[in-house]
Amino acid sequence: MSALLTLCFVLLRLVTLGRSAQRWEPCTDLRPLDILAEGVPPSGAAVGVRVMQAQGARGFQLSAAAPHSMSFPASRIFVGCDLFPEEFSIVVTLKVPNLPPKKNEYLLSVLAERGALLLGLRVSAGKLHFLFLSPAAAGAWQARVSFRDLALTDGRWHTLVLAVSEGSFSLTVDCGLPVDIIADIPFPATLSMQGARFFIGSRRRTKGLFTGLMRQLVLLPGSDATSQLCPSRKPELAELSIPPILQSLTGKPEDNEVLKYPYETDVKVTLGPQPRCTQVEDAQFWFDAGRKGLYLCVGSEWISVIAAKEKLDYVEEHQNLFTNSETLGIEAFVIPEVGLFVATANRKTTSAIYKWTDGKFVSYQTIPTHQAQSWRHFTIGKRIFLAVANFEPDEKGQEFSIIYKWSHRKLKFTTYQRISTHSARDWEAFQVDGEHFLVVANHREGDNHNIDSVIYKWNPRTQFFEANQTIATSGAYDWEFFTVGPYSFLAVANTFNGTSTKVYSHLYIRLVGSFQLFQSFLTFGAADWEVFHIGERVFLAVANSHSYDVEMQVQNDSYIINSVIYELNVTAQTFVKFQDIPTCSALDWEFFSVGEDYFLVVANSFDGNTFSVNSIIYRWQGYEGFVAVHSLPTFGCRDWEAFNTTAGSYLMYSSAKEPLSRVLKLRIG
Repeated sequence: MSALLTLCFVLLRLVTLGRSAQRWEPCTDLRPLDILAEGVPPSGAAVGVRVMQAQGARGFQLSAAAPHSMSFPASRIFVGCDLFPEEFSIVVTLKVPNLPPKKNEYLLSVLAERGALLLGLRVSAGKLHFLFLSPAAAGAWQARVSFRDLALTDGRWHTLVLAVSEGSFSLTVDCGLPVDIIADIPFPATLSMQGARFFIGSRRRTKGLFTGLMRQLVLLPGSDATSQLCPSRKPELAELSIPPILQSLTGKPEDNEVLKYPYETDVKVTLGPQPRCTQVEDAQFWFDAGRKGLYLCVGSEWISVIAAKEKLDYVEEHQNLFTNSETLGIEAFVIPEVGLFVATANRKTTSAIYKWTDGKFVSYQTIPTHQAQSWRHFTIGKRIFLAVANFEPDEKGQEFSIIYKWSHRKLKFTTYQRISTHSARDWEAFQVDGEHFLVVANHREGDNHNIDSVIYKWNPRTQFFEANQTIATSGAYDWEFFTVGPYSFLAVANTFNGTSTKVYSHLYIRLVGSFQLFQSFLTFGAADWEVFHIGERVFLAVANSHSYDVEMQVQNDSYIINSVIYELNVTAQTFVKFQDIPTCSALDWEFFSVGEDYFLVVANSFDGNTFSVNSIIYRWQGYEGFVAVHSLPTFGCRDWEAFNTTAGSYLMYSSAKEPLSRVLKLRIG
């Protein structure tokens, strides 16, 4: 990603992977050896092997009736001599089933002529074991190196790189940071392959047969394969060498060609109203009988497969939602089996939660707040939370922002945890490596805008959030979390440093357990960051609100200022400016899609003279970037939310200048 990241990665590799001091004569070519292709050659099918497709990728599945079907003699690849390389990498891409405790399944085994295990790679629940025959004075005996606490049985594809160099064993999962083990027993320099045989997915017998899917199995002699695979846009499917039959998802067979392998895909088609689309439903289908359309779950979005192409025709007013005071932020969320809700952060001492009922939002619950700025919905396991950012102190003069927890018994949110904050503007909830975090944007303490914002970490033992890291901010207004491959990022929108709105907003990357500075952006009263993806491209948009300096006179046109869209340049490992968009004191961006089209809507709040300014919807048009397509009359617009129901797609905006929020319906042709 950055020079810092690259340096950290290189140092880790230098520390963990030593080089053999002895001269090694290769027994094979120093090129990737496709073990999987050797076991199932493209010229003919192996008995008991079938091709399965899952989550958009193909893999082989073995049959228990023929556990030794994928095998070949070691002499086929060890042509120079009979010794296994002392330094090597094994690359495997696989989809592991949910294994019961204490069950082991072999991914690879190399057996001597009389059946002794010379080398093996096997997987169990949360573990990966590498076994090899080690010579000793009293005779050969088996050694084992185990990597623990691996999240491999989640029903997803994963690519593993096991790098071996003498006594150093390193495992990299999905191009993440390597896990290194220095073993007491080194890998032998003279492991003979004479008369040996390779078995893929088994140990020549039914017991220990791999029951998942295998897409890649490669031996790379003499080097660590990680640098050849990573970074990757799809690290879970990073490729070094894939058998031809597994490479393409679609293809035209030759004339009169019969299928060489039985072919299946784990497809499920759901009928009825739109179901949820999560990792569990990934690559499954939903048939909408009303629209006569077939949709595929990809990530968290239903993608049209067979349907008339949807396009946004126009936007119409659907509901005027009157609130008890001006609304500074809105948060739409769904509680499973309960319904769709929106929480409004209101300026006065009471904020509200509304429930979608019969096509409209109706009042559901009121919550005492103190000039609430925003809400954040998040979950931890089955727990459902709402966090409010309070800007002003309570009746006792104490500044607290509150986390509320959903009560399944009362069907209401109840107070769960109070956290001391300083004129809080925003909460962001995120998850890294299975751990849950909250970060607050502390705007100012008294007149001092240059204060720390705080990252809190969930403690599973105490069941509360605890301070984990502080980050210096200047009038912090918004946090945005996102990931790129295995890397986690946090962007802060800094608004004011006490003298000027011309300040740097920062992007942080998580390395070695904490967030460290990755890149800085010159911004002007930055009020919001919005990250979004179009295909494999990653964008980051900032909403600039005001150009002001205490030494200059206030000018009306200082609110008419460019907001900026940045794009990640993977080669340069940095975000670069992609497009300037003129805005009027922009306070929020919201990204949404309709069919195959992508849109951005901006919250324009003030042009220097009036709060009655139009907010604009921009459509993605490829080479042209984002182009204005709809102009929406708004008054003091503060926040946008996009949401979907079975009845259609909607936009909702809040006003910071009147007690009225509006729900708009997207008319789709």
